[in-house]
Amino acid sequence: MPDQLTTASAARGTVSLVAGITTELVRETQARHALAPTASAAVGRLITGAALLGTALSGRERLTLQISADGPIGALTADAWNAGDGVVAVRAHARYPQADVPLNALGKFDVARVVGAGQLQVTKSYEIGQPYSGIVPLESGEIGDDIAAYLANSQQIPSIVAVGVLANPNGIVAAGGVIAQLMPGADDGTIGALEAAVATMQPVTTQIAAGADTRALLAAVAGSLELNVFGDLDVAFDCQCTREKVETALLGLGRDELLKIAGDQPNTEATCDFCKRRYVLSPSDVGALVARLE
Repeated sequence: MPDQLTTASAARGTVSLVAGITTELVRETQARHALAPTASAAVGRLITGAALLGTALSGRERLTLQISADGPIGALTADAWNAGDGVVAVRAHARYPQADVPLNALGKFDVARVVGAGQLQVTKSYEIGQPYSGIVPLESGEIGDDIAAYLANSQQIPSIVAVGVLANPNGIVAAGGVIAQLMPGADDGTIGALEAAVATMQPVTTQIAAGADTRALLAAVAGSLELNVFGDLDVAFDCQCTREKVETALLGLGRDELLKIAGDQPNTEATCDFCKRRYVLSPSDVGALVARLE
């Protein structure tokens, strides 16, 4: 199945839903960062969650999910933004991409162990005005539970979040997720139907590996509830790093530090945390930056 995001509602608009297939996205992220297996699962779940939440963004809004915890993977960050033309752009990275731990007792990736205990910070930035941030303690470290806890505690939206990554020794087999949110007006019957569907639903990655598309994922999580599908969005890895941004960061070091860098190193290199693109500045390039400070 190609990567795709699909939004919908159910029960006369009292349930908001989004489903996504992110297999290629997670494969590209894994390859760019040379992620170890458990790190792939953790980062893959986070970037999938960011993509799903990113369907609600408009204009130049940006959403950042950042986990700070004490597990071996360190901090994880995922960004999502509306890239226009029906595309949600996302990127992610982990501080220690080679972090890995044994499978858990169920024979699955032990994401909770590699992440550890800590907090999830969600920041929404707008084209105009100050960004909004909410912070919640990690519910389990399994990523999906933690995003659901944020939506419930920080935004007062009861939600079901299921995100997953399925892999074998050859690489990423399937990745994707669903989010179902209860909106004002949801009655007990709607809640019961949603809970019954989720209780019997197969794991999202099992469905994707068997050929399910995003509409099938939506039908599985909605169960007996009548669906109203809004439409599809593409999802793609992207990065907004530029040489100009690197130069701006170097200018922030100040004149003396730049002179030291230019004198000590044949070239100055900077690597983007998200896409791993390398920027190389010669001593004369750094000298030109010094001149801009004079």
